[in-house]
Amino acid sequence: MEIIDWIILYTTLLFIVVYGTWKTKRNTTVKDYILGNKEAKWWTVGLSVMATQASAITFLSTPGQAFHDGMGFVQFYFGLPLAIIVICIVFIPVYDKLKVYTAYEFLEQRFDLKTRSLTAILFLVQRGLAAGITIYAPSIILSAVLGWDLKTLNIIIGSLVIVYTVIGGTKAVNVTQKQQMFVIMSGMFVAFFLILHYLPDDLTFSKAMKVAGANEKLNILNFSLDTQSRYTFWSGITGGFFLMLSYFGTDQSQVQRYLSGKSVRESQLGLIFNGLLKVPMQFFILLVGVMVFVFYQYHSSPLNFNPAATEAVLNSSYADEYRQLEKEHQALETEKKMAQEYYSGVLNIKDYQLTMGAKRKIQHINNQERENRSKAREIIEKANPDIETNDKDYVFIHFILNNLPTGFIGLLLAVILSAAMSSTASELNALGTITTIDLYKRSHASEKEDSHYLSASKWFTLLWGLIAIMFANFGSLLDNLIQLVNIIGSVFYGNVLGIFLLAFFFRFVRGNAVFWAAVITQIIIFFIYYSFVYTDERIGYLWLNFIGCSLVMAIAMIFEMLQRSVRVRNT
Repeated sequence: MEIIDWIILYTTLLFIVVYGTWKTKRNTTVKDYILGNKEAKWWTVGLSVMATQASAITFLSTPGQAFHDGMGFVQFYFGLPLAIIVICIVFIPVYDKLKVYTAYEFLEQRFDLKTRSLTAILFLVQRGLAAGITIYAPSIILSAVLGWDLKTLNIIIGSLVIVYTVIGGTKAVNVTQKQQMFVIMSGMFVAFFLILHYLPDDLTFSKAMKVAGANEKLNILNFSLDTQSRYTFWSGITGGFFLMLSYFGTDQSQVQRYLSGKSVRESQLGLIFNGLLKVPMQFFILLVGVMVFVFYQYHSSPLNFNPAATEAVLNSSYADEYRQLEKEHQALETEKKMAQEYYSGVLNIKDYQLTMGAKRKIQHINNQERENRSKAREIIEKANPDIETNDKDYVFIHFILNNLPTGFIGLLLAVILSAAMSSTASELNALGTITTIDLYKRSHASEKEDSHYLSASKWFTLLWGLIAIMFANFGSLLDNLIQLVNIIGSVFYGNVLGIFLLAFFFRFVRGNAVFWAAVITQIIIFFIYYSFVYTDERIGYLWLNFIGCSLVMAIAMIFEMLQRSVRVRNT
């Protein structure tokens, strides 16, 4: 990195922090701090909702996901538009009518205090872990690639977020996320067009898409009914629907974004704006990853994109074996480049037999390359079992640092760190709010002054910021980072969503039945995850959302009917 890259990086991040702090420093009430005094317009709500979900993990992991597995991951978001419709029609009007600060206040009014407290605690556990991961994700990758100290990076990212989130509350989060989304999308468009610029002169975008298609990177729809497949149309439209419904409808980090809307209409328009743009945005980010794949069909790439893993194996007794594999990889790359150039040429001839023959040749070479990469991961794991062998999260950052011109590197790093800050700010804001309103305030027998709870919100936000940094410093990677966040959400979200659906649509079910159903469901979901998802993946993790939601609703209704029959017999 050159001086100009550092200047762009520092200037962007400091501007966001200073602007957010200066613009929102005058919060005098809890309503100001938690709901931004309900002044947000629909575009602010929409961008804030989008920025909350679009963490650094999105921009680090998603291109790598597409590089290795293609565009199929976009199916994960197919349930989003349907979920947004339900939330706009059902959830938002109820929250607005009850004038709540948090989604979980509604549960006490509908059920009882213990159900509200349990649901709030489930949120705090999963979102507290997620906050640590959103800090850890860019830190672990930037530290490995740039040689920066991991713990120092965790502290820097966490501290920057804590400053403006603690001082400005929800309004600070909303204000800064508009700037962050501008930086993020500008950077991704710059990266996309630079990749196209770096492709061979005779390789048009249309031809690049055909190259990607020949390597099965454009297989978007998978209608398989196999539950082991992580991303299918059916898992996206069902499991994804329940995950998104729970995330946007019951997760305070999102609910707080649209509760700050100026009116029900502004909140609804903001969510619809997000629903219309989110799937295309994810499609575009995946397309960037596919174009990175096409780029590396004509340029050299490392056998493993994680530099820390490569360094570990080359300093071990397996170094010679790994170097031999690298030689085979280099030979395959030369062969692959020639095969891709031949394929590009026969596309102009438009001869079906020649085209299919060239396509089969490319697929054969890429299959060999995948086998070599798999062997490399096995060697790395033998050299150091603790090192991360899955390099999906390192693909895009490797491309940025090794191929982009001076200045653009700083911009793309600012994109990654801005995304980390935007999602972490929303999480800390929500964690502080839930702790203050649903646990601290509710546990007081006597009502305190508004200034007391304003101060408590700031202190709890600070506390959760420190806890998130602590989680980040003790974090460890599991497979692909974007999958890890969604797995954590899927373990908890289905249960929480089921509780809310019972509250909205099944008026005969009471609090006691719901509470014990939720406890039992969470235990069952943990068992299913560790027995069938974590071990051999006989069930894709997205199905946990549907299973958890269905279980808690079924068990609660059974409990309620049993309790009613007992009451009838006793009378």
